[in-house]
Amino acid sequence: METMDVTLLHIDDCPNWRTTETHLVRLRPEYGFELQRKRVGSAEEAEQLRFRGSPTVLINGLDPFADPNAPVGMSCRLYRTIGGLVGSPTEEMLREVLAAAGTYR
Repeated sequence: METMDVTLLHIDDCPNWRTTETHLVRLRPEYGFELQRKRVGSAEEAEQLRFRGSPTVLINGLDPFADPNAPVGMSCRLYRTIGGLVGSPTEEMLREVLAAAGTYR
């Protein structure tokens, strides 16, 4: 079975990536993925990565929460939940996209 690759992209000015990292570390044993963390350091790098804000989670190179209308750049990102907008995907949201990615490997 192939290992799923999960990358957490973030910027220093947005602390919400730490919450996302905590969720991913907690889920890693259950889904068996490799977790990498990458700091996006410039607007040019953000453009190259099509980075839509911090935190961004890539699963096998794809952003499962991507909004094609969201701007690319060095900013904090918001996630839509039942309770409103939050600065990090919830553990349940991550669980759903990891389960789906595992199904389609």
